[in-house]
Amino acid sequence: MAGRSKTKYSGVYERVAEKKMFKGNPDIAYDITYRFDGKKVWEKVGWLSEGYSPKLAADVLSERIHAKRHGDELPQQKKQAITFEKLAGQYLKWSAENKSRAGIDDKSRYENHLKNRFDSKRLDEIVPLDLERLKTAMGKTKISPKTISHCLALIRAMYNKAIEWNLYQGVNPVKKIKMPTVQNARDRFLSMEEAELLLTELKRNHQIKTEYKELKDPKLHDIALLSLQTGARAGEIFNLKGQDVDFENELMTLRDTKNTETRYAPMTKDVKKMLKNRMPEDPGAYIFTDKDGEKIKEVSNAFQKIVDRIGFNKGVEDSRQRVVFHTCRHTFASWLAIEGTPLLTIARLMGHKSIAMTMRYSHLSPDHKKDAVNGLAAALKKHKSKVVEIKAEG
Repeated sequence: MAGRSKTKYSGVYERVAEKKMFKGNPDIAYDITYRFDGKKVWEKVGWLSEGYSPKLAADVLSERIHAKRHGDELPQQKKQAITFEKLAGQYLKWSAENKSRAGIDDKSRYENHLKNRFDSKRLDEIVPLDLERLKTAMGKTKISPKTISHCLALIRAMYNKAIEWNLYQGVNPVKKIKMPTVQNARDRFLSMEEAELLLTELKRNHQIKTEYKELKDPKLHDIALLSLQTGARAGEIFNLKGQDVDFENELMTLRDTKNTETRYAPMTKDVKKMLKNRMPEDPGAYIFTDKDGEKIKEVSNAFQKIVDRIGFNKGVEDSRQRVVFHTCRHTFASWLAIEGTPLLTIARLMGHKSIAMTMRYSHLSPDHKKDAVNGLAAALKKHKSKVVEIKAEG
């Protein structure tokens, strides 16, 4: 790093990096200097690659001088901000105890997208430009806008908690970030023939190349059946315990849902028969568990492999049109709409907080719309027949 050189702004200096490059040229760091407690203080403002300039550094210097004059805290007087890693540890513990699905989604997004990028940085070192770079990097790897939006929302929530817990006194950097536009509404749903084919294949052991045979424990089949015929989310299915099933009234209680509200799902004959075969001896035990008897946390990768084997996603580039496990839930709602089920009823069965979420299924009831228009046409025709034609006198 070369020595400091004056800029045209008083009290603002620049240093040219020897190895750090930006747009094909050596990067430049900007420093400011002022007196504090009778001593000359040097403060690094930031790099050109981070969006800083001599003018911006001069603005920061002006803020420092203003703070001194009015008795406000200077950076030297403020408690040093904690690292992102330390905040993550505290936030994820809080998330596991207070959020739905025990904070699994937050933990996954942190570990997969945020940990390596931000852990070593203090909270006051993460600037909006860092978050814009995160958006760009995730977008280049074809990560969906929805996932990017979730990650930014997680960072925003973490900073808000840090401020609430008195761990950070600065500004939340996510405030200056525009969230990605999310268009992830799924249109693809399975026909009844496709659903039957999927369930058949999920029940077979595809590890045997010479022949297909029934699995001893068709767990993946049963989980998919439950979603197809009740609209339950994967997490809601994994939360099911023996005590949540009421065979007499043919109802399931879905707890710890995405909307944090308990709802009740009617059982079809197929679902009832399947659950009777799976009921644990302990009513407080989970109905679906992994090979170690522990609660399942995610749908097995085998589901997607079998979907691809069937060919449902062949040639499909749009992620919204691909068949994934969530398609089972979407299929349930689509079938209801086709059968003419009122949208309000669908919303309640799906656990939608807003009817707007259910409106995506309204186009699947064309016959009912046609009946309504035909009824209006009939009413108009009847009305016209009652109108008396008055002839003008000649």
